[in-house]
Amino acid sequence: MRQLLLLRHAKSSWDDPKLPDHLRPLNARGKRAAKAIRATLGKLGLAPDLVLVSSARRALQTLEAIEPFDETPLIEPMDALYLATGPQLLRVLNDTAETVRSVMLIGHNPGLHDLARLLIGEHAADADDDNPLIRRIVEAFPTGALAEFAVASPWSGLQPGGGRLLHFVAPRDLEP
Repeated sequence: MRQLLLLRHAKSSWDDPKLPDHLRPLNARGKRAAKAIRATLGKLGLAPDLVLVSSARRALQTLEAIEPFDETPLIEPMDALYLATGPQLLRVLNDTAETVRSVMLIGHNPGLHDLARLLIGEHAADADDDNPLIRRIVEAFPTGALAEFAVASPWSGLQPGGGRLLHFVAPRDLEP
């Protein structure tokens, strides 16, 4: 069984309207949320072997805020993850080496939300699903949210419906 962790970058700053989108940093709220997600990763025992992270500044800063990991994963910043669609993200995962057991993908919406819905498959279209986690993730994938999926297939065979949602945590779930 493989593990896929989807992490949307934490809340970013819009303070400088002249700053290109790719260079926007995290704001104070985003930094706090990323630290809370870091604690959640530890509590759940989630430690990726490989981190695929968008090259956008806010995604890289989210990664910095959740480090260090207990065991150092291979980290691959990727321009291709910046504003990628769900199907594009799925293709990136399909290219992952089969020796990798756990992947964390740090990216952006709407692509990350679309990928989560693709992985859930037919359940994503069922608004009356009895699983509250599925209902929540179908509705929204907020900034700083973390989803854990179990994946039974090899990465090269991962396709829509190929993920079983185990956890979905948003920063608001962790704030006092």
